[in-house]
Amino acid sequence: MHLTELRIQNLRNIEDQRLELAAGLNVFVGPNGAGKTSFLEAAYVLSHGSSFRTHQSEHLQRRGTETLALYAQARTRSLTRRLGLLRRDGHWTARLDGEASARLVDLFAACAVVCFEPGSHALIAGAADGRRSFLDWGVFHVEHDFAAGMRRYRRALRQRNALLKQEASDEELAIWDEELSQAAEPLGRAREAYMERFGRELVPLLDDYLPELGGVSLRFRPGWNRDMPLGEVLKEVRQRDRALGHTTRGPHRADWGLVFANAPSHEQLSRGQEKLCAIACTLAQVSLYRSIRGENPVIAFDDLCSELDAAHQAVALAALTGSGAQILLTGTEIPSALLERFPAQRLFHVEQGKVRAVL
Repeated sequence: MHLTELRIQNLRNIEDQRLELAAGLNVFVGPNGAGKTSFLEAAYVLSHGSSFRTHQSEHLQRRGTETLALYAQARTRSLTRRLGLLRRDGHWTARLDGEASARLVDLFAACAVVCFEPGSHALIAGAADGRRSFLDWGVFHVEHDFAAGMRRYRRALRQRNALLKQEASDEELAIWDEELSQAAEPLGRAREAYMERFGRELVPLLDDYLPELGGVSLRFRPGWNRDMPLGEVLKEVRQRDRALGHTTRGPHRADWGLVFANAPSHEQLSRGQEKLCAIACTLAQVSLYRSIRGENPVIAFDDLCSELDAAHQAVALAALTGSGAQILLTGTEIPSALLERFPAQRLFHVEQGKVRAVL
């Protein structure tokens, strides 16, 4: 899929801007603080319901305004979808193909955007919740029932955690142990299946990008011992969970990571190596999405030149453009040598929240 049109109202310093996008490489240039990243952010929010820059949606909305509105047209192999997302009074509402009562989950399913940005190295070295979010976005676009299953699991998890704090009886907890177990099993299977396919896409890329680190393996930890039903595991750790006041086993504790032969701990990687790993993960997710869905997601790449040296800028752009995906790329300036090798189909200049098409 690719976005043909994007309109933004009251996102950060952008009051009201509309732009037409090309199916290939779209480059946004301008000084720091001009609002370049906000155009990428708008596309990402339409796909995820949150920003890659902040988890606090109130920070997205332009000060003194009542609503934040995002609109886009997305073209797939077979049709054009009209996408809309409105934030008013602290709540998001979705519009899909003119349907004002559309569900948010249906909007997110219709708009697939992946992103590499200055904080993406945290995918390798940061907290587990970022890696779970990355994983679950991929599974969501493969398994149609995954979102509903995750909602069921989270409701049960909240209930069990509340009972743990209330020092509820074992009989009460046993009911929610069983509910958690039933909700967890399909989530665990879906994640494991996705990670197996993801690893097949990722390992060759890492072998190519970071040969000095030796062979790489992808390790997935589902959050509990999958040799046992989660209900049995929760019964075993019930007293510990009571003491801590929360549930210590289950899909909400899942994680994954990379282990290199010559750097078995991520702490042995340089910041540049972490960034290359994160780029490889993004490209592997794009490739897997394409193999399953028969089309690419949109790739947003924020601040290319500040994140990579010249050689790796060329490597990254070659991989991005070679994917055939639509690319939204920002930078304070893009070296002319790069643009000669990878010509932009659309070039935009951004300043003080306003965009002007240069090409």
